[in-house]
Amino acid sequence: MARKDDPATVEYETKAKNLLKAELKRKGVTYAQLAEKLAAIGVHENERNLNNKISRGGFTAAFLLQCLDVIQATDIRL
Repeated sequence: MARKDDPATVEYETKAKNLLKAELKRKGVTYAQLAEKLAAIGVHENERNLNNKISRGGFTAAFLLQCLDVIQATDIRL
């Protein structure tokens, strides 16, 4: 299991965070709008929680895919 302080884990958490932030910006979606869109699929997070979760970068792959799905990001840049 990967440790939170492992440099490789930190590197990929940073990549995931930056990827999601970039897609939100590209689509012009705010955290408040993301919260509304996620709520529509049954994922309940408020704007502040989203800001904290995304800033940390330690979210699940499922959460990343849910976010990308609700903002209709079909092509992502890695």
